[in-house]
Amino acid sequence: MIRAIAHVDMDAFYASVEQRDRPELRGLPVIVGADPKGRGVVSACSYEARVFGVHSAMPISKAARLCPQGVYLPVDMDKYVRVSADVMAILGEFSPLVEPVSVDEAFIDLTGTETLWGPPYEAVRAIKARIKRETGLTASAGLAANKFIAKVASDLDKPDGLVVVEPGREPEFLAPLPIERLWGVGKATAKELQGLGVATIGQLQRIAPRALVARLGPHGPDLLDLAFGRDERAVEPFTPPKSMGAETTFERDCREPARLEETLRYQAERVARELRAEGLAACRVTLKLRWADFRTLTRSHTGDPTQDGLEIYRRAAVLLARERLVQAVRLIGVSASTFRPQARGQLPLLDPAAVRREQLARAVDRITGRFGRSAILPARLLGRDDPSE
Repeated sequence: MIRAIAHVDMDAFYASVEQRDRPELRGLPVIVGADPKGRGVVSACSYEARVFGVHSAMPISKAARLCPQGVYLPVDMDKYVRVSADVMAILGEFSPLVEPVSVDEAFIDLTGTETLWGPPYEAVRAIKARIKRETGLTASAGLAANKFIAKVASDLDKPDGLVVVEPGREPEFLAPLPIERLWGVGKATAKELQGLGVATIGQLQRIAPRALVARLGPHGPDLLDLAFGRDERAVEPFTPPKSMGAETTFERDCREPARLEETLRYQAERVARELRAEGLAACRVTLKLRWADFRTLTRSHTGDPTQDGLEIYRRAAVLLARERLVQAVRLIGVSASTFRPQARGQLPLLDPAAVRREQLARAVDRITGRFGRSAILPARLLGRDDPSE
């Protein structure tokens, strides 16, 4: 059976929610993110703001220069999550196979739903209409025989668009698009492909597999499969998180190792709380640093599974100590990945205090769940503001 998979992507989600709730902002360049007088980045922006060159993940200071007349609003994640839940509930009425990708996008498998909703194209139109009617927001969608093509299609006719790619026409659909549209093609891979004279996906389709292997290694054949639109992944409605993390952008670039370590300590506790809440332990801890010139590096360590904030901090601090602070740090972050189910009371072999800390952490979770996160803290952090919030 040929699959029918849609990718539904809310248009300028955060900014659109703000414009919906505050009609006086409609038609204005709305930019949601950090304080424009401070640091941080743009989380989302309206289409009116994009005319000025503003886009998500842009430094907020640059956005303020490009669009000084913009309306700058803080992120209200609780509100966006509530609206997202309404959207996902609508998708769930059309198929039990809904895979949220983020707060504002999801895949939905409509294969075999024709007797309920008609042809998949009509079902997607009905989904878009329901979202508009019930939330007041627009969504763009792509419909194809696999997830990759549906994702690419949903981005080609924004806002409020619907692009359908007929099965068998995937190579033709992809051919004129730039190679950067392929998953896994960043600046480095794009430069390698340009060395082969490849700028579009159609040009990549004509490259011999052995030439790609010679240039890109084992990643080459996978890239060629995507260039022809091959993707066999199923829509997975209960995909566990792949990583959990916390980042902090400093108000002023930081050169103080003590402050960097203190920030890591807060972040490690935050990540550990999330791990315990999900019943997970992480084997891999990753440190992220962004320098004042916006260059970014990541360093990782893999060890025994842990959900202990102190242990996560220790691993991240070791990674930090190995790096020379060649310039001031703009952003620091820590994340945990490579998850395993939590295993209570089975960690004493290398660290006799691990079980005691595990029990202590759960007691702290109960206290902070009732009285707030600042009710009890590691002594090192008492009397200090949490920079990770």
